[in-house]
Amino acid sequence: MPPTTPAPIRLPVRAWARWRQGRDLPISTSVSGVEAANRRFLLYGVLPLWVVPGVADWWMHRRTKIEDTSGARESAVHALMMTEAGIPVTIGLLAKVNPLVLSVMGGAALAHGATALYDVSFATGRREVRPVEQHIHSFLEVLPLTAMAFVACLHPEAVRAAVRGGPGADDWKLLPKERPLPARYLAALGVTIGLGVGLPYAEEMKRCLRARRLRRAA
Repeated sequence: MPPTTPAPIRLPVRAWARWRQGRDLPISTSVSGVEAANRRFLLYGVLPLWVVPGVADWWMHRRTKIEDTSGARESAVHALMMTEAGIPVTIGLLAKVNPLVLSVMGGAALAHGATALYDVSFATGRREVRPVEQHIHSFLEVLPLTAMAFVACLHPEAVRAAVRGGPGADDWKLLPKERPLPARYLAALGVTIGLGVGLPYAEEMKRCLRARRLRRAA
């Protein structure tokens, strides 16, 4: 048998330098099929709608006077949970889905669930955690797993590689998508998350810190 030519080794830094040079992956097309439908529902349904229970949860914190009860400590836990959710979402939107990305998503989902349990345990007894807020939490806890399940269904080859231990040369490298998502979609989603999640919870932290300063000054 003739000797096989080894696959070229891709360096992540060089690959990211050419991130937007590939053709965009079309997501707003008339193409039908299970894969296209799953991708559209993930990108236009699950991810944007994640903002809705986030805003609702922020409103419940505001109604129960978080700044005068559990205070900045609980608000910091909320910031941690947003980070635990934001990192895998960002990686999934920008990077090629491989065993590394799937492992980050799975680890972040476990960390998010554990932090959410601590959050409720800490808040209970310090402020009123109403049944409707608990129901809102159920959406916030299941949506990361839902998003990960859609990603796994869209990339079965990456799941198989992860189960095998990822022997491929690029399985444990953070590489950009070969066909990136449209820049307009990424920008619109970023604005949606910034206005619907980042801004309200920044206001919550500011309110909690201001109340803490006033208590210390009193």
